[in-house]
Amino acid sequence: MRHALVLAAVLLVSTPAAWAQAPSSAPVAPKAPVALETVTPTGASARVEPEEVHIGEPFTYQVTLTHPKDQRYELVAPTGESAVELLQQTRQRQDNANDATTTFGLRFSAFELGSVQLPDLTFDVATPEGPRRFVLKGKPVEVASTLPPDAQGQGAELFDYQPPQEVPIRSWTLLYALVAALAVGVAAWALVRWWQRRPKREKVVPLLPLDVRVRQSLDALKREDLPGRGHVKDFYFRLSEIVRGYLGERYGFEALECTSSELMASLRRLPTPGLPEDALMRFVSESDMVKYARADASPESCNQALAFGYDLLTKTYVPPAPPKPDAAPGPRVQ
Repeated sequence: MRHALVLAAVLLVSTPAAWAQAPSSAPVAPKAPVALETVTPTGASARVEPEEVHIGEPFTYQVTLTHPKDQRYELVAPTGESAVELLQQTRQRQDNANDATTTFGLRFSAFELGSVQLPDLTFDVATPEGPRRFVLKGKPVEVASTLPPDAQGQGAELFDYQPPQEVPIRSWTLLYALVAALAVGVAAWALVRWWQRRPKREKVVPLLPLDVRVRQSLDALKREDLPGRGHVKDFYFRLSEIVRGYLGERYGFEALECTSSELMASLRRLPTPGLPEDALMRFVSESDMVKYARADASPESCNQALAFGYDLLTKTYVPPAPPKPDAAPGPRVQ
């Protein structure tokens, strides 16, 4: 009986230890990353600017890839330790007739002298068949020192970068400058507010009579001599605007927005004494042919059209009546 109790106690003590040593579940092996298929562009070139690279100074590594238009190349930022540091990257794409050109500009800075290997560039490529990958091997570049060749002979040495150090400055100059800048800002703000609130006096310029303004426009167009310089179309555009603007202001309708047929129809509905309708119709037709049908016009035709503008003003303009004098005061009633 005693031996049975001892055997039972030994089994109870050893069983939890066995359970603790037994693995709860089999370890799951991590899945290996899926390798993308590679693709090769139709053309690839790379160059370094400037050709002579100095230590610590930025330089540009330009990569140009030519590929089908249905593909898109995206650069994966280089990682890992290297003798160069990536400062900036740019991407430009230009679609041509049969293919596309994507240019990548990488701005590096080297921190080792001698021959330095640029990192390999990995590109993720989107194609109609699915994602692909392209790797461009990095080029070696020669990194030169910024010191002159005789630097060691003159006692000059190249020192490494030093961490920033705190330099105590016992001065109130910065505080004084801030106070002065604040005072100037407040004064400028007050001056702007005063300028905005001050009463403004609008200068009223009297409008010249209609015939004077039209004649000035015709004279200016004549002095420019657009037909003599080969700008016949511009000449008829300008002259048509002057004539239409005069007719609209003279007879009180929107002539600049009317078509040729609408212009003539509006004038026929209005009282237009002295208006040379046949000559105006010929001018409008000739202007439309030159402006919109690309018809050619001789210098004589241009001179005749300009003369029509002066003649139209002479025949249709009526000076406004002078203002009536005030009536004389009547006799005072006693």
